[in-house]
Amino acid sequence: MKILVIGLGYVGTANAVLLSLKNEVTCYDLDDNKVNKINDNISPVEDKEVDKYLSNKDLNLKAVSSFPKDQEFDFVVIATPTNYDPDSNYFDTSSVKSSIADVKKYNSNATIVIRSTLPVGFIESIQKEYNSNEIIFIPEFLREGKALYDSIYPSRIVIGSKSEKAKIFANLLLESIKNKSVKVFYIKATEAESSKLFANAFLAMRVTFFNELDSFAMSKNLDTQDIIKAVCLDSRIGDHYNNPSFGYGGYCLPKDTKQLLQNFDNVPQKIMEAIIESNTKRKDFISEEIIKLKPKIVGVYKLAMKEGSDNIRESSMQGIMKRIKSKGIEVIVYEPLINEATFLNSKIYKNLDQFKKDSDLIVCNRRHRDLGDVEEKVFTRDLFSQD
Repeated sequence: MKILVIGLGYVGTANAVLLSLKNEVTCYDLDDNKVNKINDNISPVEDKEVDKYLSNKDLNLKAVSSFPKDQEFDFVVIATPTNYDPDSNYFDTSSVKSSIADVKKYNSNATIVIRSTLPVGFIESIQKEYNSNEIIFIPEFLREGKALYDSIYPSRIVIGSKSEKAKIFANLLLESIKNKSVKVFYIKATEAESSKLFANAFLAMRVTFFNELDSFAMSKNLDTQDIIKAVCLDSRIGDHYNNPSFGYGGYCLPKDTKQLLQNFDNVPQKIMEAIIESNTKRKDFISEEIIKLKPKIVGVYKLAMKEGSDNIRESSMQGIMKRIKSKGIEVIVYEPLINEATFLNSKIYKNLDQFKKDSDLIVCNRRHRDLGDVEEKVFTRDLFSQD
């Protein structure tokens, strides 16, 4: 099959690499840097599995920076960003709509598979607009930094269509994955859109639950680790995804919880609103704990929400920085991902040793061996050294 993948973020890159094992895949992205990296067999995102596959696997894969108008494709996978717009209280789906328009103009016979996260009801609306059922939604359930691994060993494959083309594309995925026994679940598009948002809302809820547990333990001078271990011995709860943090962040959870809350509209709810509010209160609480220590200079060790991610968007660390700085405390940052001299008007350090020397207190969302020699300076709520 000939497949076009639009968007070279972590979702698009993982899909392109996976599908190129058995198909002819072209990637399209406006970012020349990402395009050049794919063509040079370098991952455009932070993902060790992508690096390994690009270096060692025989992939039928190329990338272009302009839409391939003169080529015919069987499937077009759209994986462009749908950021949450706080002004409209809605996902900005303009990049998805623009991509659909290009496909319909230049490759009208192709079946469109959207893997971008969507607001509930989008597919039904766009199918009516184009009078076409060949626009399919297949939600992704991938972790940043492990997107290709999660594509190769998926926990489930949810297909938001029951059409023949949807079944063909599902088989294309099954041909390339290693978890051959995975459950493939065919449901309607609107139910698929809902399943993606509710899955991320549940993960956000779990993060906020253990963060509130940690805030309680810190306030009462209790051992958070022991409480969590005792709670998680219950098999219904499980000993996973329970490591306290400064709050959920990254690309997906903040925007997806907000979008789901808006989709509730006039539906009675309390939990969805509370998840978002709890995450804000956690950042307030952590910032207050740092301020109580009265440091003159706070060093922020990396802005990404977790190790192995190159995404600093909506990171909880940014919220912590802003709150600390509002109290007049100087903040410096060590972040190799940023090339600029400053971030949020704070100095960026490239020299880790100098950063450690200049910091009175070092704040990090997740522990790292780089800070082993200054452990006495480190403030973190990472208790289990895992996500």
